[in-house]
Amino acid sequence: MSKYVVKGGNRLEGEVSIQGSKNAALPILAATVLNQGESIISNVPDIHDVDVMIKILKSIGCRVQKEGNLLVVDSSNVSSVEVSESLVREMRSSIILLGALLSKHKETVFSYPGGCDIGLRPIDIHLMGLRKLGAEITESHGYIYCKADKLYGNNITLDFPSVGATENIMLAASLAEGETIIRNAAKEPEIADLQNFINAMGGNVSGAGSGHIVIKGASKLNDVKYRVTSDRIVAGTYLAASAITEGNVLLRDVAIEDLRAVCAKLAETGCKITVGENGEVWARGPKTIQPIESLITQPYPGFPTDMQAQVLALLTLANGTSVVNETIFESRYKHVPELIRMGAHVKIEGRIAIVQGVKKLMGADVKSTDLRGGASLILAGLAAEGTTTIHSIDHIHRGYEKLDENLRSLGANIIRQEE
Repeated sequence: MSKYVVKGGNRLEGEVSIQGSKNAALPILAATVLNQGESIISNVPDIHDVDVMIKILKSIGCRVQKEGNLLVVDSSNVSSVEVSESLVREMRSSIILLGALLSKHKETVFSYPGGCDIGLRPIDIHLMGLRKLGAEITESHGYIYCKADKLYGNNITLDFPSVGATENIMLAASLAEGETIIRNAAKEPEIADLQNFINAMGGNVSGAGSGHIVIKGASKLNDVKYRVTSDRIVAGTYLAASAITEGNVLLRDVAIEDLRAVCAKLAETGCKITVGENGEVWARGPKTIQPIESLITQPYPGFPTDMQAQVLALLTLANGTSVVNETIFESRYKHVPELIRMGAHVKIEGRIAIVQGVKKLMGADVKSTDLRGGASLILAGLAAEGTTTIHSIDHIHRGYEKLDENLRSLGANIIRQEE
C-alpha cells in the first residue's frame, strides 16, 4: 500500500495536459471484442482501471500490446466468454463487457461487479435492456449467465439514464439484427465517444448525447484506429486544485463543452476561468472563495457526481455556507469525515451536505475510501496548514494518471511513499 504526503500552502502555477478519459476508454476497450480483429487506440490513460481491463481482455484470449498511452488489441482469438470473478470484483466497469461478449460470441458468464464503495449501483437496467434484445439471462449464486443464439433490435426505454446500461445496450445492439432505439439514454460525452468508436469500425450508431440513440445492427465490424477523448473529470479536478490554492493554471487538451457545468459552479466560487480556441483553459483561483448557494449533482449535462467531492473540498474554505445535494449516489459523502478531521465544518442530512466555510484547514492523517473522495483529500491537503497524509491511495490511481507528478510540476509539495 502507498500513501501521499502533502505539505500545504503552495500556490499552483503552470500548465498540465489532460489525460485520456477513463470513462470513455473502458467501454471502448470492451468494444474491441466486436470486430474480431485489430484495434489501435491512442490517448488511453495509464491508470489502474485500464490495467484491469487489459487483464480481462487477455484472460478471454485477446492479445494486447501497451506502449505508453497507445494500446493495440487483437480480438481475433477470443477463447473464453467467462470473466474472472476476481477481476470483475476489482472494477465495476468490467460489466460493460457483458453486452460486447454477448453480441459477438452469443454467451457470457459474469459475477456481480465491484468498484468504489459509493452506494448501490444495481445492474437491473443493463439486464432489462439485454433481455429486450433477445438474451436469455439467469442469475444464480452471485453469477449472471447470458445466452442468445441471435440478438434482435428493439425499442428500449430506460427507467433511468444509466451510463453503463446505455453503453451495454449500444454494444450488444451494434451486431444485432435490425434497428434498436434507446429512449431516455444517458447523454454523457463518453457515450458519444463510444458511438464514434463503433462507427469508426463500420457500425451505424446515431443520436449519442441526445437521450434518443439509434443503432442499426451491422453484419460485421472492421479493424480500427481511434483516439480517446480527454477526461473531463480530471480536468475539473485540476481546475478545483487551482481554485483552492489561489493558483494560476493552464490546462491543455480540454474538451471544454463537456465541462460547462463544472466551470459555471467554479465561477460562482470566484474562480476566473478563461477558455482558449484550441482546448486550452486557464483557471485563476480567488483570493476569497465564495460559497455556492445550491450545488445539485445530476446526470449530464448537469453537474457531475464525479466532481462533487472535489468542489465540496473547495467549499470547506468558502466565506460562508454552501449547500450540496448529492442525487446520484446515496453513499458519496464518505470523504466528509476525513475533511472534518482536517477542521472542516460539514453537516450531512440525508443526501444534503451543509458546508460552513472555515478560515483554514489543518493537515491530518486521512484515508481515501473511493476515487473522487481521495482526490478531494489531496485538494484539501494542498490548501491546508501543515502536512496531510492520505492513506489507501490505490483508489485514486484507478482514475488519475501521474497525479502527484503533475501536481509537483505545478508547484505542489506532494510525494508518494510506501506504507
